[in-house]
Amino acid sequence: MGEGWRVRGRLRTARGRAGAWRGGPSAAVRLGVVGVLLGATVAVAPGPAALAAAGASGAAVTPSPYAFADGARSIEGAGSTADAEILKPGTAYRSSLPSSGKVSYSIELDAASNAYVSVTAAPSPDSTVSVIDGLRVSMQDAEGNSCSVDTASFGAARSPHPIAAWGTREISPTKPLCRKAGTYYVSVERVDPRGEGSSPDAWDLELLAMTEPRTAKAGATGAPEVWNSASPQPLQGEAERRRGGAGFSGATPLDQGVWRDDIRPGQTVFYEVPVDWGRQLHVTAELGSTDSGGTGYTPGALDLALYNPARGHVADVSVGYDGDQKSGSLPPLPPVDHANRNAAVAQVSAMRFAGSYYLVAHLAESVADSFGDGPFAMTLRVRVSGAAKSGPEYAGESEPAGVFEVSDQEREAAAEGVAGGDDTAMRAVAVGGIGTGSALLVGLGVWTVVARRRSAG
Repeated sequence: MGEGWRVRGRLRTARGRAGAWRGGPSAAVRLGVVGVLLGATVAVAPGPAALAAAGASGAAVTPSPYAFADGARSIEGAGSTADAEILKPGTAYRSSLPSSGKVSYSIELDAASNAYVSVTAAPSPDSTVSVIDGLRVSMQDAEGNSCSVDTASFGAARSPHPIAAWGTREISPTKPLCRKAGTYYVSVERVDPRGEGSSPDAWDLELLAMTEPRTAKAGATGAPEVWNSASPQPLQGEAERRRGGAGFSGATPLDQGVWRDDIRPGQTVFYEVPVDWGRQLHVTAELGSTDSGGTGYTPGALDLALYNPARGHVADVSVGYDGDQKSGSLPPLPPVDHANRNAAVAQVSAMRFAGSYYLVAHLAESVADSFGDGPFAMTLRVRVSGAAKSGPEYAGESEPAGVFEVSDQEREAAAEGVAGGDDTAMRAVAVGGIGTGSALLVGLGVWTVVARRRSAG
């Protein structure tokens, strides 16, 4: 690992398989419509491209806030479990977390499915956070038995950014509690609500519950004992530009390759990598040097976190920055295997299902104090090794459907880099009401041209 790096051992989305139709001709339609948007007078929030343009002109750039899932339902966390509103698996919710006290939600579960409730906290970019403050998510059954507790923190840089933790209810022969059908409760709170250095403002929350059916046949009760834990040479080659999304639901797809993005202090970017059963993920991140002339040192300047398809934290790594080139890697992770859930090590246990794994990169806002507003060049070297294999035979369907598998559409999206968040642009056209229908005509025209070229090739 490069100097200054440290590892902290210790995310699918509501759009599911029926959400954004990514890749292929549909991607061309989006490109055509976005082209029309550039000339249309439609009021939409500035995206990453607009922010980059503003930065190039010399204007100060404020990083975009967290992008919640399109159509997320508003829900209020209850002060008492007796008043907790019900979370429906597969539906994204938006809520808030006060500076002190717990908020609770409920979920109805059967006696056979595993359940995962991911909670993403998104403090305002203007808020302050302490080193020890963070997010705690716990799940209990109706009798008050603890099913799980998970925490997430902001890191040494004390830079406010989206962090996620999950609550889990697992059906396992080795876990006698939390196996009954009935109502379960998810409680969310801050780790240190009265800690010095943290502002008292409320945090926005995004919640997403998922269910995983039991397997048709009894599986292994222990984790795989042998796997290749050696860190391979980081992937080489010229970097291709791929701009990250602003939230889990709009994460930019990546496949194996070398990817370049520009990131500004205080900004968080999201990517998703499809990883099938039996495949192993290796990721190296690099933060390029700067010619700003600044001096100093920012601990924990760049944080790279990996989340699994249920948005459960897997592992992360952070780097201190002094203006020179830095690089480092996520710790070695096992191939994706259903039996990993039986491992005692959390980062091994989290590699328990196939699907889209999320890479979330954050550049601390304090980097600007020493080295300016940037942008700073960030390179991700993503390697997906090993042969794909058949996964477990599930005795039912997950919710959302297909979340714990990798589809051909997802592979194509990862190759082309078509983000699910592009659907926002489509809606903006509809809301803007361009009247003459020119947006649709241009979009279909581009679609036709691209389709013909592909056929000819």
